[in-house]
Amino acid sequence: MIRDFSKETFDILIQAGQSNSDGTAFGNVYDPYQQTPLVWYYNADGTFQVAQEKVTNNAIQSNFSLTFARKYVQSGMLTEGRKLLILRTAVGGTGFSDNHWKSTDDLYLRMMEMIRDVLALNSENRLKALLWHQGETDASNNMTYDYYREHITELIANVRNTFDIPTLPFIAGDFVQDWKHKNADISAPIISALRDVCANQNCAFVETEGLDSNREDGYPHPFGCSDDIHFCRRAIYELGERYFDAYTSIIMQN
Repeated sequence: MIRDFSKETFDILIQAGQSNSDGTAFGNVYDPYQQTPLVWYYNADGTFQVAQEKVTNNAIQSNFSLTFARKYVQSGMLTEGRKLLILRTAVGGTGFSDNHWKSTDDLYLRMMEMIRDVLALNSENRLKALLWHQGETDASNNMTYDYYREHITELIANVRNTFDIPTLPFIAGDFVQDWKHKNADISAPIISALRDVCANQNCAFVETEGLDSNREDGYPHPFGCSDDIHFCRRAIYELGERYFDAYTSIIMQN
């Protein structure tokens, strides 16, 4: 049976950036995310699905939007009759420096089109936050502080201005510490730019101290690699909760 999503009303989260946003987290957790008909994905191919973890090579793979969504529902922010919709716009290994997220680039334009699509479905649909995790690619390409800050500032402003939501919360997070400490020189300009942008009103920066990489977690990686750049599943769960706490802090100030 075909479902008419124009009959649904959604609170909408934009999940954007690269692989730690898309979700490349493996390992065991004590309280696995349980899918619910209250939380949905809108995928880049225009399809809807109930939000859930996926399985890769017999290993569960997760992303931080799921525990953000769980806390959003548990907190009572999702009012009766509404559902939460996560726009899955992130793609691994992408940045500003390789022409994917600037205002004329493919992933940026696709993200904006996805937002337009879901807002057009129902006049009661509402954007709630832009959740961003990205920068490892730009660090590896030696992007400068000024260049990164210019483009991330423009991206935030464009989303807010295009959809007339000047107070739309923007939340970003630090890199995996395991990788960042090994790449301190190239990481510093990107993280400094993100911190400074997130010092602005209706923005927040999430710290990642204590959040292990897949390598540190020790769970057998499904691709047989030593992965120090991606959060493990336990860490990505915690990251989602930290993003939600940052979101709560923003909206309480408005």
